[in-house]
Amino acid sequence: MREVIERVKALPLPLEIIVVDDGSTDGTGQILREEGADGVVRVYTSPTNFGKGAAVRTGLSFVTGEVVIIQDADLELDPEEYPHLLAPILDGRTAVVYGSRFLHPSPGISARTRWANWLLSLWCNLLYWSHLTDVSTAYKVFRTPLVKDLGLRAIGFEFCAEVTAKLLRRGEKIIEVPIGYHPRGAQEGKKLHYLRDGMKAAWVLLSLRFSRELAVAASSGH
Repeated sequence: MREVIERVKALPLPLEIIVVDDGSTDGTGQILREEGADGVVRVYTSPTNFGKGAAVRTGLSFVTGEVVIIQDADLELDPEEYPHLLAPILDGRTAVVYGSRFLHPSPGISARTRWANWLLSLWCNLLYWSHLTDVSTAYKVFRTPLVKDLGLRAIGFEFCAEVTAKLLRRGEKIIEVPIGYHPRGAQEGKKLHYLRDGMKAAWVLLSLRFSRELAVAASSGH
């Protein structure tokens, strides 16, 4: 946790850093109190672990900047990628960027991870006529007003499916850029369960594809 915050703070970018402590019990709270003492890092703590979706939605509610980058607390993804991720938005080419782990060779990714993500991305592309290679990437970047207007409700890892489905239903152009990836396993604290979470994400993609609620929102000008 401390290392990823320090790497973000070291970037030559005007940043606000919002950290959500989603019910941690491993000493993370003390680290965050120390990091937040300089006023650069704003910390919001939940007494209960709800899940990734809930943590991201909490963080989004406090964002004041024009663009949002989602950053996991581990170092699977390197904050030095930020300028690369921000470029298509700052250039005016899109309002959404995904960092794809599969657009260039990443030898450290397991076959299970590759197949799980390939199947979910294929399912998404079939449903929404998209061309994404990495629906489940943790590096997602948005114009702030757009992501705040999506009405996100996800609690867990299905967040990635929900936000992608709602963006595609609105006709948003998602640009993917290649990123590096340094995977960790369950022994290092990774909580994703490929079958359970993959099936839930697939169902979210399917259900939102035919959601009348989204169709009404789209017809009202969103």
